[in-house]
Amino acid sequence: MNRKGVDFRLVQAEPGMWNWQFQIGKAVTTGKTRSNLRGMAAHKVQQRIDRELGKPRDLAGTDDADDASI
Repeated sequence: MNRKGVDFRLVQAEPGMWNWQFQIGKAVTTGKTRSNLRGMAAHKVQQRIDRELGKPRDLAGTDDADDASI
């Protein structure tokens, strides 16, 4: 499955429990969610992806320390 260019995997571990995984850059994020419905489990993962995409990223390697005060 895909959300905003991020591929994610959703696998039912047992009835009512889903394992999920996605990768943004080099960071792999995994977790579990409880839901009886696959669509609801996917929605929860998509919300998590949205939160992760909204976080500021480390811009290591850029030398723009002077711009931090702007």
